[in-house]
Amino acid sequence: MVTYRHAQQLDALGDPTRRAILESLLKGPQPVGELARGLPVSRPAVSQHLRVLAAAHLVRCEQQGTRRIYSAEPRGLLELQRYLQTFWGEALRAFQSAATRINDEENEK
Repeated sequence: MVTYRHAQQLDALGDPTRRAILESLLKGPQPVGELARGLPVSRPAVSQHLRVLAAAHLVRCEQQGTRRIYSAEPRGLLELQRYLQTFWGEALRAFQSAATRINDEENEK
C-alpha cells in the first residue's frame, strides 16, 4: 500500500532534475555549488530541488562550517526500494498464474 511518504518520494523523483541530483549524490556527498555545475539550472533552483528531496527523505544535509553538504539518505532509499519491490512480486505472481493457465489450456488439447 502506498503511504504518504512513498507518494512524496515518487513525486519527488518525477522531476528529471531531481533524479539527476539524486543520481549525482549516489556517487558521494556534494555541496550545492558542485551539484549545480553539472546541471542546466541555477544554484537557487538546485537548492529548491534539494529541499523537495530532503522532505521526501531521499537526501540529507550536513552543515560543515558555512557549507551544506548533501548526500543520499540510505534509509529513505531503502524504504522506497522495499515499496517498489512489492510491484515486482505482484508481477511475478501474475506471470506465474498466466503461465500456469496457458500450460493447463495446452495440456487439455
